[in-house]
Amino acid sequence: MRYLLDTHSLIWFLAGDERLSLNARKIIENEENIIFISIASLWEISIKSSLGKLELIKPFEILFPQQLQENEIEIIGIKVEHLIVLSKLPFHHRDPFDRLIIAQAMVENVAIISKDSLFALYEVQLLW
Repeated sequence: MRYLLDTHSLIWFLAGDERLSLNARKIIENEENIIFISIASLWEISIKSSLGKLELIKPFEILFPQQLQENEIEIIGIKVEHLIVLSKLPFHHRDPFDRLIIAQAMVENVAIISKDSLFALYEVQLLW
C-alpha cells in the first residue's frame, strides 16, 4: 500500500516517540509499503525548527536527507493538480500545510497516517 505521513507522524517516527501509534509504526516499518512525505511537511518542519518552535534530534540539513533515504521515504512535490483540489476543499481544517497534505492524498490516492481527527472530515483514508 501507499501512505502519506502527516508532519507529526514523520517527526515522531524518526524520534522514536511513543506518541506514534503502534499501528502507524508497523505500517511505516513494513518494507512492502511505499511511504511518502509531502514537501509541505519538510517546509513546515524547516520553518518551525528555525523559529525554535520544534526541536529536532539532529540538525535539519543532516536529519532529512539521511533519514528519508535510510527509511526509503519518498517526497511528494507540489503539483498544479494538488493546488486545484486544495482550492476546492471545505475549510474543516485551517492549517495550510495540513490542507495541502489532504489535497495531495486525494490526488495521489494514498492513505494518510495522522492523529489529526480533522483529516477524517475529508474524502481521504485516515489511519492511526
